[in-house]
Amino acid sequence: MTDSLTWFRSSYSDSQGGACLEVALDWRRSSHSGTEGGNCLEVAPCPHTVHVRDSKLGLRSPRFAVAGVTWTAFVAYARTGA
Repeated sequence: MTDSLTWFRSSYSDSQGGACLEVALDWRRSSHSGTEGGNCLEVAPCPHTVHVRDSKLGLRSPRFAVAGVTWTAFVAYARTGA
């Protein structure tokens, strides 16, 4: 599991540090990921969105986000073994 948070500055913050708001994503690795670093899927759940990335690429990883209800439906489907 990744222990560090990934911080993002609000797009409304200016370059001099004024009006700064930052949010953090707490990335969690899938329990099905290998201990050798293979097959690593990480998610960062937020109240209404779940962010997903491939942890093998770290901060360079492409990410996508889905609605929480969509993620719940995906996980339920994946558990069926389909």
